[in-house]
Amino acid sequence: MATKRSMWVLFAILAISIWILGDPIQVEAETLNFKSYVWMIKSEGVSLDDVEGHRVALAQRGGFYVLESGEIATIMRVSLNDLIKGAGSTTSYETIKFSDGSTLMLKNQGVLSGTTEEIRSLEVTSQIIKGTGRFKGIKGTGTAKRKVLPAEKGEAGSKQVGEGSITYTLPSK
Repeated sequence: MATKRSMWVLFAILAISIWILGDPIQVEAETLNFKSYVWMIKSEGVSLDDVEGHRVALAQRGGFYVLESGEIATIMRVSLNDLIKGAGSTTSYETIKFSDGSTLMLKNQGVLSGTTEEIRSLEVTSQIIKGTGRFKGIKGTGTAKRKVLPAEKGEAGSKQVGEGSITYTLPSK
């Protein structure tokens, strides 16, 4: 009888140990807050004849992020813009490269408002699609608000200044 009872106690201890030790460690989300400055490298667009001012353009931009921590990262962004009189939708892929060589790749979806004659605003939501280096295995999302400033003489296109945040989790080590 004592052996049967000892087996049940041992089994209970084993089950509790598995439950406690086998529970995955919860990873808390972290946030990168940033300010950004982005400029046009090149843009190719086509006007459409369906409504006045309809234009579809493929653009490449370069720039940098200044993180709240003081770290600076460079960015390369490729976007597809579908605009009517300067307002409409944009989808872009953005690679953010940090000084240690780590990268983040985002897919951004946004809405551009305003007209081509004034400062316009752009609001985007982002999905992290890949990370390398210290960001390997990253998952997360982001948001940003940008002001789109008109191009000045000699510039390839508009500039953007803004701020945003990326909230993410990394796999446990």
